[in-house]
Amino acid sequence: MVLKAVKMRIYPNSEQRDRLMQTFGCARFVWNQMLNMQIERQKNNPEAKFVNAFGMNNLLKRLKEEYPWLKQAESTSLQSANRNLADAFQRFFKGQNKFPHFKSRKYAQSYNSKCVNHNIKVIDNHHIKLPKLGVVYFRSGRLPQGKIKNVTVRLTVANQYCITVLTECENQTLAKTGKRVGGDLGLKSLLNLSDGYKEPIHHFEDKYRKKLHHWEKLRSRRYLLAKQAIAWDYHNKVLAPRQLDDFKNYQKARVMVAKYRQKIANQRLDQLQKFTTKLVKQYDIIVLEKLNIKGMLKNHKLARAITNASWSKLVSILQYKCDWYGKKLIQVNPAYTSQICINCEKSNHRLGLNKSEWLDVREWDCPNCGTHLDRDINAAQVILKKGLATQ
Repeated sequence: MVLKAVKMRIYPNSEQRDRLMQTFGCARFVWNQMLNMQIERQKNNPEAKFVNAFGMNNLLKRLKEEYPWLKQAESTSLQSANRNLADAFQRFFKGQNKFPHFKSRKYAQSYNSKCVNHNIKVIDNHHIKLPKLGVVYFRSGRLPQGKIKNVTVRLTVANQYCITVLTECENQTLAKTGKRVGGDLGLKSLLNLSDGYKEPIHHFEDKYRKKLHHWEKLRSRRYLLAKQAIAWDYHNKVLAPRQLDDFKNYQKARVMVAKYRQKIANQRLDQLQKFTTKLVKQYDIIVLEKLNIKGMLKNHKLARAITNASWSKLVSILQYKCDWYGKKLIQVNPAYTSQICINCEKSNHRLGLNKSEWLDVREWDCPNCGTHLDRDINAAQVILKKGLATQ
């Protein structure tokens, strides 16, 4: 069985939006209360054992008696908050994450609901039934397929409501094609394949650069003015000092910046999704180089271009799609792959050039066998050969 998630944007009415905000607040309140309980319990008794998700669910009953308004929220969303907190602690114990922190309503808000007795159901191409909300209108490029497990409702920083529906699907294995391909990640082209194809990089941010810069300037200017007004309120001891939420012009600029950035991210993700689906359908084995992207981002001259290329996202999407469809992804060490001739397998050590000059060379002739090579295609072919050698 394969777990798949489909992200969709929903358009709730005013009553449904009020109910969503109430559920967001209840889930956040339970998270903060349980986190505070874990911290105080450890302070009072350092030898006390960690309270797992099952134990926090038992405490949730007492919490509902103390705060009756929690009963108005969707019940499984509060249990999911406990489960997520327990997972956060487990990751902290393993050294994977930092210590869990308290949640604030200033940032993106979300909650998770389980599918129980078909309380989550897709009615048609544009309507879905959600717990405590009823029928909600949605828009999506594709519909969830298979048995629905749960749904995550989220309010983004751009004030847009989105849901992610997790479904359990049957075996999705694709037919074998017998083809293998190597890929070299680049900044001139997104991915250079060993068969000669080069996937172009689309600079989606160029289209919205001027408008985004305009709204970023307005946001910064209005933020400074708002902070000055808030400081004036506190200095003059105003009884009800204003908060950032009270400054409508600042909030408008903040939302516009978030919308433009979200639009750019959506277009970039759409390209990655379509290209990776094409790869797993055409090839059985895909070999890529394993780059230290975090270290490469320290080069401030290339950081913007590397971020726009989204190499990490490309590899992660390709990995789970290979797992879905029964294909194989191999990652190899990229050392000297652009300097080795695929024909004679001799390393030419940058042809005697320094590093900056070698980066500008896109085509070169092998001094050993005289073969004319495209730098990126040759690297992809060397990567494929190294990957197959590890089999």
